[in-house]
Amino acid sequence: MDKRYEVYALADAHFYETPDRLTGDGPAPLFDTALRPVPSGWTSARTGDWLALTPLAADGSPVAGPAQGWKIHASATRANADDVARIVWDYCVPRRIPFKFVPGPHLLHLRNTKYAGRDTSGKFVTVYPGDEERLHTVLRELGALLEGFEGPYILTDLRWGEGPLYVRYGAFARRYVVDDRGSLVLAVLDGEGTLVPDRRAPSFQVPEWVTLPPFLEPHLAARNTTTVGELPYRIEKALHFSNGGGVYAGTDTRDGRKVVLKEGRPHAGLAADGADAITRLEREKHALEAVAGTGVVPEVRDWFTLGDHRFLVMDLVEGRPLNAFFAERHPLLCPDPDPGAVAAYTRWAVRVHRSVERAVEKVHARGIVFNDLHVFNIMVAPDDESVFLIDFEAAAPIGENGRQIVAHPGFFAPPDRRGADVDRYALACLRLALFLPVTTLFVVDRGKAAHLAEVIAEQFPDVPREFLDAAVAEITRDIPSGAPATGGSGPAAPPRSAVRLPAAPAFRVEPGDWPHSRDSMVKAILASATPERDDRLFPGDVAQFSDGGGLGLAHGAAGVLYALRATGAERFDDGERWLLDRTAPAPTGTPLGLYDGLAGVAHVLELLGHRGRALDLVDGILRERWQNLSSDLHGGLAGLGLVLGDLARRTGEPELRERAAEAADIVVRRLGEPVPGTARRQRAGLLRGASGPALFLLRQYEETGERRLLEAAGVALHRDLAACVEREGGAVEVDEGWRTLPYLGDGSVGVGLVLDDHAVHVPYGEPEFERSRAGIRTAATSRFYAQPGLFQGRAGMILHLARTTAPDAPRARLDGQIAALGWFSMPYQGQLAFPGHQMMRLSMDLGTGTAGCLLALAAALDPDGTGADAHLPFLPPPHRRPSDAAPRQPTES
Repeated sequence: MDKRYEVYALADAHFYETPDRLTGDGPAPLFDTALRPVPSGWTSARTGDWLALTPLAADGSPVAGPAQGWKIHASATRANADDVARIVWDYCVPRRIPFKFVPGPHLLHLRNTKYAGRDTSGKFVTVYPGDEERLHTVLRELGALLEGFEGPYILTDLRWGEGPLYVRYGAFARRYVVDDRGSLVLAVLDGEGTLVPDRRAPSFQVPEWVTLPPFLEPHLAARNTTTVGELPYRIEKALHFSNGGGVYAGTDTRDGRKVVLKEGRPHAGLAADGADAITRLEREKHALEAVAGTGVVPEVRDWFTLGDHRFLVMDLVEGRPLNAFFAERHPLLCPDPDPGAVAAYTRWAVRVHRSVERAVEKVHARGIVFNDLHVFNIMVAPDDESVFLIDFEAAAPIGENGRQIVAHPGFFAPPDRRGADVDRYALACLRLALFLPVTTLFVVDRGKAAHLAEVIAEQFPDVPREFLDAAVAEITRDIPSGAPATGGSGPAAPPRSAVRLPAAPAFRVEPGDWPHSRDSMVKAILASATPERDDRLFPGDVAQFSDGGGLGLAHGAAGVLYALRATGAERFDDGERWLLDRTAPAPTGTPLGLYDGLAGVAHVLELLGHRGRALDLVDGILRERWQNLSSDLHGGLAGLGLVLGDLARRTGEPELRERAAEAADIVVRRLGEPVPGTARRQRAGLLRGASGPALFLLRQYEETGERRLLEAAGVALHRDLAACVEREGGAVEVDEGWRTLPYLGDGSVGVGLVLDDHAVHVPYGEPEFERSRAGIRTAATSRFYAQPGLFQGRAGMILHLARTTAPDAPRARLDGQIAALGWFSMPYQGQLAFPGHQMMRLSMDLGTGTAGCLLALAAALDPDGTGADAHLPFLPPPHRRPSDAAPRQPTES
């Protein structure tokens, strides 16, 4: 699970939303200091989580300070935050020092939760001194005023003394640069006057061109005095990091026993009830001591403090987490599951579930509720049947009859479940998750449980009927007949015959029911639009809340408008007007690329007939240092070059053609350079690997006939195929070292799209390419994918199978994928919609949500009708390539 998504699931029952919109029954409360009137001669502004105050010059403009330097952060707890803000305000305003602070308690809490970003955790106030002399003065004077105040440690900074003040060198003004991954990030000037990324790793670092001021040297020395050298434990590796601390594997040097050390940081890693990591670690210690000797939990070995961090030491339990078994054992991870393997898996899953039930019963018998049961917290022993339960920081006495305060989203109990009922709900979810690990859908609609049970009964015919019936009954037991399930997302109705117990949603639009499903998805998308908002038009992935994200092709308005146009929907005038308004001008810091930024917006606006704005956006891109972009398709030169070349063909502008050629030359040159020797694996796939540049070079070859471009495209495809492996069963997937990926965005299916296009020009080409194409088609026909979306799910498989020219891709495979997309179908306002990435909320965007599913289905189900244009930008099916895209007379180059 990507824990970032949990924060964005708090404010809205249907869609990912920024946490500052978390209002409950009324406006979100603010600190009293945030309600103060703006002082005379100052201006204030809300930017994201911050309320910024800036002094004004005599002409009424904000005072221009330095663009970078040493900044001061103050941390705070919920109890003292308003006092800290008041003291900083009263200190900075008369001295005309710019500052900002987090204005509300809910925003401060979210910054310090367990899975909040470690690079931003603890930062409550930021003060911008003008130079090092003032920095020293502010640290001394403000530090004295805040003496005795507590707050979480700020990992990116150097602490000043024992108080809540910290310092780091970084950007004051919002300037941007393309980093080594091709992303646009905040920047600072280095010693040679070159913009470089403002790095914010969760450890204090001084840029190499900056000298640490002498008055900070004693504080750096003090920071380095705390070590683990005197402990009787040898820490051997980090298992996990969160905002609350780390989890480490090690050895007790006194007896050689393997141990786990779990760290708690004070005031950080907050749970929903406000408990910090140390409080939760204390709860875990007490719970484990209460269930000691049961044989189903690790035994407590030690408890100590190092610095101001607390450590719990436990015996290491042998085994692997339950989730680790899915990739190697789940029988649906292939096109044609062997019935014997399905039956064997069914027996194993039911047996393991019974072992988990017995373990939970033992815990309950000692008066403890686990409160956080899920597949990552269940360890399966080497005997393949016994289990241990780990991570008891949410555990509580049964007698408290409390609600769940922290949980995996796929096992999160509804608010009415208390005490032991919390664990019973999680056990019911586990019954289904062992067969279809998509129970995160229940946070949107628990009525989905009956539908998943139907699918399981069909795919795993040996699952005992009562096993599924009991799960559905427990998950849906408090949903009244005809009432909406969680989130009000759909009515309940009698189930189908496959499962006897209640609560399958009455709403059921099958994706293959075309064009009814198309019309329903379009209605759902339009019903979700919010043209009155400035930050986004359609709800989608959390990435849309980053700089410019609400505009782009992957997750923003441009992508949805593109899908609506490509699938024959009527024009959405309000949406086009919104996109035009938000690009006049585009927000500062908006990325430049095809899928992440302005190039993609320009492409869509051109398709919609807004050529003037499209050319304006491209002109702005070309005024930037666009040549420094990465080579990839997502945000780099490949995507930008495709847009430039397309606009050149449409407008006849020679400069655009020249810039496209320049981009191609840069990409070709880079392909000829040695691959950088880094510890990090090179990314592969359509969006961020070498297949995107290969696509660009193929299109340039079709335009110019330059043979070198076709040859370079082949080199790029070889590079991505070198990052692929052939799995058992013949599926070819991208190897990331710890997992393999078949997906369209970052997996092998995206590579397969470009291999198909390459085969048009080299029909009797390299045997490796043909073998890989076949293996990738196998990867696209698996029975199970964890998500529905276009870039990272089943819709991408549908798009690939619909466009491939391969003779060994029977229609039945495509029809099976279309039908199975319905496993993820969810209702929104009575229409068909799909969940986004991580499946905790619905999404309407192209990359992760309903618009991407709409595009893929149109490509498959209406290839010659209104969906004739249903393809990704610059990737029409090879057999529908526009005639004017054929290569010119080849030339040697």
